[in-house]
Amino acid sequence: MLKRVFYITIPTAVAVFMAATLLFQISRIPRFIEVKKKFTSSEQAILDRQGLIIDEVRVNKQVRRLNWTEIEKVPPVFVEALLKAEDRRFFYHPGFDPFALLKAGIFRLLYGKVERGASTISMQMAEMVEALGGVKSQRRSISQKLLQIQKAIALELSWTKREILEAYINLIFYRSELQGIAAASFGLFDKAPTALTRPESAVIAALIRSPNATVERVRERACALLEALEFPQDCTFLSSSHMHHIEEGYRIRPFIKLAPHIAQRLSKNPKLRQMNLVRSTLDRQIQWVALHALQKHISALQSQNVNDGAVIVIENATGNILAYVGNIGSHSKSPYVDAVMASRQAGSTLKPLIYAKAFEERILTAATILEDSPLAISVTSGLYKPSNFDRAFRDLVSVRNALAASLNIPAVRALELLGVETFVQTLRDLGFTGLQRADFYGPSLALGSADVRLIEIANAYRTLANGGIWRPLRFSPELPSEEAPRRVFSQEAAFIVTDILSDRQARSSTFGLENSLSTRFWSAVKTGTSKDMRDNWCLGFSEKYTVGVWAGNFSGAPMWNVTGVQGAAPVWQEIMNYLHRNEPSGSPYTPDGVVRMPVKFTHTNAERDEVFIRGTEPVEGKVETKAEIVSKITYPLDESLIALDPDIPRENHRLFFQIAAPRGDQNLYLNDRRLGRARNFIQWEPQTGHYILELRDSHGQIVDRVRFEVRGRRLALAK
Repeated sequence: MLKRVFYITIPTAVAVFMAATLLFQISRIPRFIEVKKKFTSSEQAILDRQGLIIDEVRVNKQVRRLNWTEIEKVPPVFVEALLKAEDRRFFYHPGFDPFALLKAGIFRLLYGKVERGASTISMQMAEMVEALGGVKSQRRSISQKLLQIQKAIALELSWTKREILEAYINLIFYRSELQGIAAASFGLFDKAPTALTRPESAVIAALIRSPNATVERVRERACALLEALEFPQDCTFLSSSHMHHIEEGYRIRPFIKLAPHIAQRLSKNPKLRQMNLVRSTLDRQIQWVALHALQKHISALQSQNVNDGAVIVIENATGNILAYVGNIGSHSKSPYVDAVMASRQAGSTLKPLIYAKAFEERILTAATILEDSPLAISVTSGLYKPSNFDRAFRDLVSVRNALAASLNIPAVRALELLGVETFVQTLRDLGFTGLQRADFYGPSLALGSADVRLIEIANAYRTLANGGIWRPLRFSPELPSEEAPRRVFSQEAAFIVTDILSDRQARSSTFGLENSLSTRFWSAVKTGTSKDMRDNWCLGFSEKYTVGVWAGNFSGAPMWNVTGVQGAAPVWQEIMNYLHRNEPSGSPYTPDGVVRMPVKFTHTNAERDEVFIRGTEPVEGKVETKAEIVSKITYPLDESLIALDPDIPRENHRLFFQIAAPRGDQNLYLNDRRLGRARNFIQWEPQTGHYILELRDSHGQIVDRVRFEVRGRRLALAK
């Protein structure tokens, strides 16, 4: 009786143990859907605001894989070749193939080697699933092989045959770092798996057993598979073109590459780096239009030595960047250069910002008369003598005409009145980075001697479009802005500058009535060209959009006789016309603080309607020559603190008092001591102490006064 119990109990116990371990293995196997979900492409897809792919960036440098491919999307011939190569009885065995195991054992006993491995697809998949959990495979002993068989059976009980096969074609490595059928198909044959031919399917299937085999060995195996599939004639199609990427190395071309610079920017952001899909603010159609408009017009200007350009399109209300074209793309000799972020000389694009601040400070109005005559300003390096673009002078001009026609000398005079220090701070408030100290620029800042970025100057113009309020730009809805909006210009000042930039009649003296700045809808626009024609700009806005365009050469080489109207403006106009192909653009409403009234200019008897900040309008509507210009101390600023450097020799310390619009009967006083007649720049040897600097008229009346302090090593008093 005991023997009978013993014999019955042992097999039962073994069966129970095997069943228990099998159930344990089943419990450890993740669901198919979980494995599929963990499979992520090595490419990060950048989406536009509507969810369409606009660019791709590789973010995983360890492996190259694309999106998961369903088994239905691979040719049946590939599945047949795969099964012939790896597991002929896949659909009939329970996870392991007894015949293959027996054959492998016989070969090992007789010949000491195995001609063909006995691992089934299910056994390989069990190992891969285990590797996904962080368990590394080891050289198999008999017990480990039995355990692998058990895991394969557990996998078969957990997944369907279809799921096992689909996971297998996506998780195995085919060549080098190419993982998955999609990466292999695009990398080796530049096509989707659905388009694989019989010879190509055989080649990919032949790579599975030995991904790094030689080209000849791969060809032999592929031919053997084709023969097994009863297509031996296809061996003749295994030409060098099929083997090229196996021999020379693979290349996966991006599906779409419309915005490489913003894609790189987003992929490097720590908050977005791990995301497989990143939504941007770009609009794919607008991006395409901007890119092709830029390519077309830059190509037309190559005979005038214009080879590069950039475009940015911004939605005024939100700050969303709708198009970001860093260069002309595949046509560029420097495709990795991002000209949207490159620093270039601003040219005349800063003039509207000077006038806007001067309006806000009530130094100027749109009707103020400025002199457009030869000018020589004393600076540290000598005399600064600006001239207009056409080398002509117009004597007396209103601010409206000076800005609209982009006259240089009136802009320099306006900056003198405003003060370089004040304007540099205004630029910083507008988000310009990389600016030098104010004394580095001097009056040349009015003509764009500062280096600016297209993205910065475009957002500055958007500030005018938004009534003087600066707001940050947005590249992605996933990245909330950390900067708060701020008012840089009063609403009234921004409106008046906008009104001037949209005035075709006012700019016609320089540009004519019909040109690349004219649109069939309301828009405000300004061009700019830097010294020696190295940079060409066009910046403007409509009710909803701001568009900025730069043209030039990355090398810094000058263009040949290309103005803003010829270079950047046609690109701007084409993009603006597309944006408003079905959409109107209305002019901004007049703020309550703005007065519109007829004025008469006494020096010409000309009359027109003009806009003024309330309280600055002329008495009885008459504009006298230079009547509104007030002399002013522009440097140092009131309550300034000036520090002397002890490492600089005493004789090298110099301070320049700057006077805007000085009159011949005015004098400058320092602590009640007369320094002399008021001039644009007066040099003074600084000494420590507290000072009051006064500008007085011929009657001794104070016109302007500032207080400042000098600190540092005490210097001997100048004799």
